[in-house]
Amino acid sequence: MFNTTAWNRIRYGLYAPVYDLVAERAFREARRRAVAQVDWHPGMRVLLVGAGTGLDLPWLPRDIELHATDLAPAMVRRLERRAEGLGRDVQAEVMDAERLDYPDDHFDVVVMHLILAVMPDPGRGLAEARRVLKGDGQLCVMDKFQADARPASLPRRGLNALTSAIATDITRQARPLLESAGFVIEQDTPVMMGTLFRALLARPA
Repeated sequence: MFNTTAWNRIRYGLYAPVYDLVAERAFREARRRAVAQVDWHPGMRVLLVGAGTGLDLPWLPRDIELHATDLAPAMVRRLERRAEGLGRDVQAEVMDAERLDYPDDHFDVVVMHLILAVMPDPGRGLAEARRVLKGDGQLCVMDKFQADARPASLPRRGLNALTSAIATDITRQARPLLESAGFVIEQDTPVMMGTLFRALLARPA
């Protein structure tokens, strides 16, 4: 009920001033390991979806064409300042991940870190990622996921009503989401807190 695009825009605008204090150190190694799975080549056109304040930027190659989006204007402003401080040329836009304003088959890599668990409709977001990816493109995902082998328990679903309103959905499953959106998973690596946080590399089927 609370996990809506409008609410996410408001809350991440409020979180922006303190986001780095919470997320920079905690997810540093997970981000690094996730992007390290990508098969990078010079000149790739890359999109960061839900890029936040740009915490992925230090781990990305410099010889790529880099685009970034986020729902919250405050996050995009901080991303632009971080890019300037790092000497990175990033085309940053305020944009809804479920309605990407890019043409089909446009990007070589789409990066979605810590966004699938907060989107109102992750299936739609993944469908958009697949649309803008080239046929031989790569999807790089890092997020928290419920185990694929079983659905969330009743207590977990009850708790999710609270966590999804203030932070994140704790019932989403990586493999069913990606496969139903038309992706084939090539790598699936636990990167944090046992198997709770996973880094996945996938390609369009």
